[in-house]
Amino acid sequence: MNSELIDQLNAQMGANGLPYTIPIHPNLVHLTLGLFIIGITFDIVGVLFPFEKWVFKFLAISVERANLFDVGWYNMLAASVITFFTVAAGFYEMLLATPPSDVKSAWGLQAMQTMIWHGVGGVFLLALILIMTVWRGWQRFVWDKQAYKLTDREVQWSYLFTGMAIMLIMYVHGTLGAQMAAEFGVHNTADSLLRMGQDLNTVLK
Repeated sequence: MNSELIDQLNAQMGANGLPYTIPIHPNLVHLTLGLFIIGITFDIVGVLFPFEKWVFKFLAISVERANLFDVGWYNMLAASVITFFTVAAGFYEMLLATPPSDVKSAWGLQAMQTMIWHGVGGVFLLALILIMTVWRGWQRFVWDKQAYKLTDREVQWSYLFTGMAIMLIMYVHGTLGAQMAAEFGVHNTADSLLRMGQDLNTVLK
């Protein structure tokens, strides 16, 4: 790439190494996590609804089992859509990252190894969330209607257990992302300013 273009790009970068003030990827990550976890959680509550019905009645909360399953479905659908943007923003910000090469994380990985595993993990999780969304849609619209009429249950236990397993994968994957920011200082404004020897109290007013 032309050196002048690189200089122009560097001139547009802020202290966090990005052309904008707040990193986009971490915020979208929390949206993905929230939507997925809420989706699975409400489906679990829906499945256990016959045992919990008295709790809602005691709290004077008017809720139908179908409403809980609606929340589960629409949150999973939203998670699959937003995760495309989460992964895209992650790769864009990873390409702009300049982490130190002489630091290792608590897991004994260097910055490049951590970024590669985090990037591959992001694509893997996107695929899993898409599969879960298709599976959830199949249960909602195609699954044996006779079985649903008999049990009044929209999701299978295998789907819920798979969702909880994916949450565990998300925890491991999220830890890699947290290490990139906290231990390697990737797109961390305060870390970058300290490396440049600047006073945070003066710059971050």
